[in-house]
Amino acid sequence: MTSQEATDSTIETERLVLRPHRAEDFDDLAAMWADPAVTRFIGGRPSTAEESWARLLRYGGLWGLLGFGYWAVRDRATGRFVGDVGFADFHRGIGPGFDGAPEAGWVLAPWAHGRGLGGEAVRAALAWADARGWARSVCIIDEENAPSLCLAAARGYREIGRPTYKDHTVILLERPRPE
Repeated sequence: MTSQEATDSTIETERLVLRPHRAEDFDDLAAMWADPAVTRFIGGRPSTAEESWARLLRYGGLWGLLGFGYWAVRDRATGRFVGDVGFADFHRGIGPGFDGAPEAGWVLAPWAHGRGLGGEAVRAALAWADARGWARSVCIIDEENAPSLCLAAARGYREIGRPTYKDHTVILLERPRPE
């Protein structure tokens, strides 16, 4: 990704800045993903520094290969790391109704929970996707993750299935682009 493309992919909201990840985001990203409260519904165990580094590299690769990816989300006023929000194609093998569509995801640092920051960031990411003419996006959420399910519903996602993924029941959701 060129520096101009990275600049074009930066989104600002009232309280947040979303921009493609940089190497200097590693410490914040690793701290967030090492927190059991963050990973409770995402794999069930904290990530090691090595796993977080691989995640950061994957985030950068998404933009270069697919033209979309995850943003590092930071508080506009303080620069504090809020979390990761964006889109991917993880080739999960869940089925044709899911695979191949841009998959939305969001993860917030515990300090940011319950402040409306996730909703604000996801709304901005979806507006970015809608402006690119995507017909739809999908997401996968643990059936016990009530806050994420509420956020998804508030942003227009509706359930399309409940398969077993990695030995755990998950909810698949879809959001068609608004007319």
